[in-house]
Amino acid sequence: MGKPEGIFARDFEWDHLARFAELTVDYPRLGVVSGRRRLGKTYLLEALAERTGGLYFGATEATETESLALFAAAFGDHFGAPAAVRFDNWDQAIQALFAADPGRGPFIIDEFPYLSRVSPALPSIVQREIDRAASAHRGINLLLCGSAMSVMGRLLAGDAPLRGRANLELVLRPFEYWLARDFWGIDDPRLAFLVHAVVGGTPAYRRFVDNESPRSVDDFDDWVLRTVLNPGRPLLREARYLLGEDLDVRDSALYHSVLAAVAIGNSTRGRIANYVGRKVTDIGHHLTVLEDSGLLHRRQDVFRSGRPTYHVAEPLVRFYQVVMRAQWGPVESGRGKSVWASSRAQFASQIVGPHFEQVCRDFALWAPPELYGELPGEIGAGVVSDHSRRTQIEIDVVVLAAGPPGRRRKILSLGEAKWGEVMGRRHVERLERARRLLARDYDTSETILACYSGVGFEPDLDPAVLTIGLDDLYAVAR
Repeated sequence: MGKPEGIFARDFEWDHLARFAELTVDYPRLGVVSGRRRLGKTYLLEALAERTGGLYFGATEATETESLALFAAAFGDHFGAPAAVRFDNWDQAIQALFAADPGRGPFIIDEFPYLSRVSPALPSIVQREIDRAASAHRGINLLLCGSAMSVMGRLLAGDAPLRGRANLELVLRPFEYWLARDFWGIDDPRLAFLVHAVVGGTPAYRRFVDNESPRSVDDFDDWVLRTVLNPGRPLLREARYLLGEDLDVRDSALYHSVLAAVAIGNSTRGRIANYVGRKVTDIGHHLTVLEDSGLLHRRQDVFRSGRPTYHVAEPLVRFYQVVMRAQWGPVESGRGKSVWASSRAQFASQIVGPHFEQVCRDFALWAPPELYGELPGEIGAGVVSDHSRRTQIEIDVVVLAAGPPGRRRKILSLGEAKWGEVMGRRHVERLERARRLLARDYDTSETILACYSGVGFEPDLDPAVLTIGLDDLYAVAR
């Protein structure tokens, strides 16, 4: 089943959904699809239902009675019921769904968390009917979908009723940085990176600004004012809404404070707790919810176990926390130009710099294996302690080989990433020092030193040093 023309990229996701929908067997099959709002999940599912003749039902925030009425109407329309369909409870509704002729297409229930929040027994009812259908050798393809990531993540976890019943678990993620460049139609890699540092790879954000991309690097500042800092554009308030869309978030004040702490560089639990004025034990749940919601990313130091750091995963949220949140009044009243002028330094240091480091790690993940000598087993960042000099060396891009436990692990590459610096001998010397220190515990015999820069490199660099510029970063998947 070919992918519809209007769907950009998403080949992997469409292939798995199409295979799930087309397979006809004599047993029930369950698929779980999740992904934050604005990623095009509903667009994909509606296209799948249209192509296959399946039933699509998109739930809304409503009482159980209203949700049942809406589902009954969708059920009746799909099956051409001669009279209005009525369900008194979800027990009746799900039994009717499993008893119906599935035809060619799957049954799709979108925004399932809206239903399970007001009807907590619903997952158990679905589980019971799956088991009954399996015993009766009755085939049905059911897709449960949702945007509340923490809720969807628990649907198949632990002792949840549906654990062990799924045949498909698909998570939609933002476009990779090079795909986002194509999606926005930007040729200049520098401009593409700056746009990605603000809006990331969320496809709906282009629609939020009427498909307007900046015309050039010189137009970037004006584009920010016309779009993200424009009170007349929905993108202005989007970051404030993202938290509220996760059903596990009630009081958002502390969550926003935690995000603000991380966005400005407080990456450890202790520093986050100190910034928000709470004990470390008081913020554990909040960090977990933000991780499950896809707004925070926890990264382990590859050289020191048990020392995780936290980073804002969604660029627009980081932009809001660094640039907009502290000056929300002036931004909302239309004084975005003054706010942007006063925030340019923070944008460069707290947004663009860290974002460049992450893009370089993403590049290492997708680069051809021969670039680093072999297929990487792990990519991350780490800190090397230099005890003799009483200092620490931060390594932005660490590429480790896969290796069996008990043997010295091979380091394929150590890299430093600088967005705004011409990289030269002093950067390489730091990496050389780190390589010598790491040789005590790791195999560094073939470690490649790498410099990643947004502005260029000194001409006399050792040719053995790997140099990766913006053109190289954006050529990774072409």
